[in-house]
Amino acid sequence: MANLEILRAHLLGLGRIVLGYSGGVDSALLAVVGARALGDGRFLAVTGRSPSYPEVQYRNAVELARRFEVPLLEIDTHELEDPRYLSNSTDRCYFCKSELWTRLHQVAQERRFDAVIDGTNADDLGDHRPGLRASREYQVRSPLAELGWTKRDVREAARELELPTWDAPAAPCLSSRVLYGLEITSERLRQVEEGEAYLRSLGVTGDLRVRHHGTKARLEVTPDQMDRLRAQWSSVDAEFSSLGFDEVELDPAGYRRGALLTIAPHSAV
Repeated sequence: MANLEILRAHLLGLGRIVLGYSGGVDSALLAVVGARALGDGRFLAVTGRSPSYPEVQYRNAVELARRFEVPLLEIDTHELEDPRYLSNSTDRCYFCKSELWTRLHQVAQERRFDAVIDGTNADDLGDHRPGLRASREYQVRSPLAELGWTKRDVREAARELELPTWDAPAAPCLSSRVLYGLEITSERLRQVEEGEAYLRSLGVTGDLRVRHHGTKARLEVTPDQMDRLRAQWSSVDAEFSSLGFDEVELDPAGYRRGALLTIAPHSAV
């Protein structure tokens, strides 16, 4: 069971903290608890901006920081300038996180902070997350995982604090929607972002993904949302055609984490 006092004490023991802040429920919880526990000048949330970061998530992150008086710094990250990242192998996240932690460590050193932390929770440790290797290399601390907090614990604590993101669906970077081996481009990221925004505009709730398969978009939604899409399929087909896809299909298996890992990487097109 989540215990906010234990989390506060754990964060206080880390000294002056820089948080990698995406606005998701995990980093939002750390942002609010950290800012309240450490106070101004001892805690700083840092958001890395790039085309791979969804605009709607960015806006929500900024609004949450403003509402809960979390000190926030925005910096540019340049993973899309790294050919290793663009090649989109299954360890793509390693190169992204290496870029992010390099930038955040520079901030920490320049401002004399003691630790850089992230929102990794205990459930994340069992997933395919190459970015965790970068976190270890850069000595990034993960307070939630260190305390054994699961996603359920995080949501429970976030709800207790009345954070608006307490039940928000997971929202990893846009590149995670692109088929492995298919080159990451700003255009493909735009197609994914606009496609998902369109599905939300139709009233689709819960977890969803637009998986980019090159000329085809494959839509993943939770089972209870499939009939909603099927009832509007002609409009869905027309919208994804306007986004530049030759084909769009609804994945009958529905949303699941790591779906692209079950598909052999393709050569980039």
